[in-house]
Amino acid sequence: MPLKIHTKAPDFNLPSTSGASFQLEKTMEGKPCILYFYPKDFTQTCTKEACEFRDHFAELRDLNIDVFGISTDSIETHLRFKEMHRLPFELLADTEGRVAKLYKAQVPLIGMTRRVTYLLDAQHTIVAVYENMFASREHVELMIAKLKSA
Repeated sequence: MPLKIHTKAPDFNLPSTSGASFQLEKTMEGKPCILYFYPKDFTQTCTKEACEFRDHFAELRDLNIDVFGISTDSIETHLRFKEMHRLPFELLADTEGRVAKLYKAQVPLIGMTRRVTYLLDAQHTIVAVYENMFASREHVELMIAKLKSA
């Protein structure tokens, strides 16, 4: 079960494909964002999901929303994935699954990251959540619909 709407998103610090360290409260201070957790770079549904975010990136940027993908893959793998699919947003490396666990985006016992997307407002309160392991397009569409209705 993912974190609930209206709860404060936990702060965290992870390496980013930008080369800098990403800390939610510091990097995104006063800014809304989308955090999407996914199982693995280069897999079919994860690739489709990343490309959906890429294909809607201009629309999200027009809505003043930054996007960050999070999985347990390494920065090196993320960089190859980002380059191959021309992703205009940063990927964060949660190699130990610590952040996925904080965000209740980890399958217990197996340790695999679940496909969960969070929309955070400027104070980093969760305003929308979508979880579906087998969907890719719906994660993006639901977040855009929520942003437009706000």
